[in-house]
Order: sequence, then C-alpha cells, then structure tokens
Amino acid sequence: MPIDIHESWKPYLKDEFNKLYFLDLMRFVDSEYKSHSCFPPENQIFNAFNHCHFEDVKVVIIGQDPYHGLRQAHGLCFSVNDGVRHPPSLINILKEVEFQLGVSYPKSGNLMHWANQGILLLNATLTVRAHEAGSHQKKGWEVFTDSVINTISNEKENVVFLLWGGYAKKKIKLIDTNKHRVLNSGHPSPLSANRGYWFGNNNFLEANRYLESKGLKPIKW
Repeated sequence: MPIDIHESWKPYLKDEFNKLYFLDLMRFVDSEYKSHSCFPPENQIFNAFNHCHFEDVKVVIIGQDPYHGLRQAHGLCFSVNDGVRHPPSLINILKEVEFQLGVSYPKSGNLMHWANQGILLLNATLTVRAHEAGSHQKKGWEVFTDSVINTISNEKENVVFLLWGGYAKKKIKLIDTNKHRVLNSGHPSPLSANRGYWFGNNNFLEANRYLESKGLKPIKW
C-alpha cells in the first residue's frame, strides 16, 4: 500500500516506514482494504498529516479509533464529513467550544479547518473495518502513532497536547512536559461527560492562552 503522507513529515518518519512492524502493518491494511469494507477511504488514511504539515503543528489532539460507520471517518480524529450526523463525542466537543469561546455550534462536524490551522487530529489507530470497532487495534498503528507523538515532542517546542480520557492520558510518557503544554480532561463521550468529567474543562481557552503566551497565533476553534 502506498504511503500517501505529506513531504514535510517524511524526514522525521522515514526510518519508521522501513521498520519491520510498519511493513507488516501495511501488508495487513492492504489485505483488509482488498477483502473488507474499511474506513477511512484508503486515500484518506493519512489525512491528519496531509492537512497539518509538520512545521505547522501547534496542537495535537489524540483520539483512539476511527469512526466505523458509513461516510463518517475521513482521517481526522473526532471529525466527520460534511453532511454526516454528528456523533455524541463530537457533539460534546463542539458544545464545549461554544460554551468556552462563544462560537456558535456549527452545522458541519468537519474539523478540517482545525487541521488547516496546525492541529494534528491524530487517532492512535488510523484504520478500522466497517462496523467493527477496534478491529485494527494492536496491529502496529499504535507503535507508529506513538512514534509520531514522541517525534513531535523531541523535534518541536511549545506544542499543546490535548489528552482526553484515560487512553489518551497514558501518552504523556511520550511528551516532554518541560517543552510543551499538556492539558487533560475526561473523554467527551456521553458516559464521561455526563459524569462531569468533560464539560467546563477550559482546554480550548487554555490552549489559546498558551499559544499566545509563546507568540503564536491562537486557534479559531
């Protein structure tokens, strides 16, 4: 399977592409897409990297698994294509943006405009079999995306990492907290949000305050 990833990432990830686990992963993904319906579409697997170039990364949001329903996933964590019904976690994310920043709740759940401002919307696993949540986990994607997080931490400064939920919070071990800002919260899923672990976290407001304190342009959430 061809690795359709923006040139800006290749100097930092080229060694990863040649490792045995990654070659095995690509063979697995290629086989899955040929024999099953999988998401996102094959040409959108690396969308997070293609719409947020390495030199532009200011914020990293870590999800776990792509949406596994028809037309939902397009390579950006928590985001859905235009015209697709907003999943519950995305609804709570957009409600919290509205609450913190006074931004009107949008008609579209497509977060491409976030990616284009320097937000890497990174799922830990980049592919999934249709209607089978977690079906591509522990095949090698997590090794690759952990390397991405660690590379950003090592090679850049003043990046905001948004770690939502227990799974994402474990990624803090990959991040140099002396160089970067880590903001934690409960997961935006209804189970967590309805227990008081999501709403009122101030992550979007705090992220912008940090970026501005470093002389960087805030995000138009």
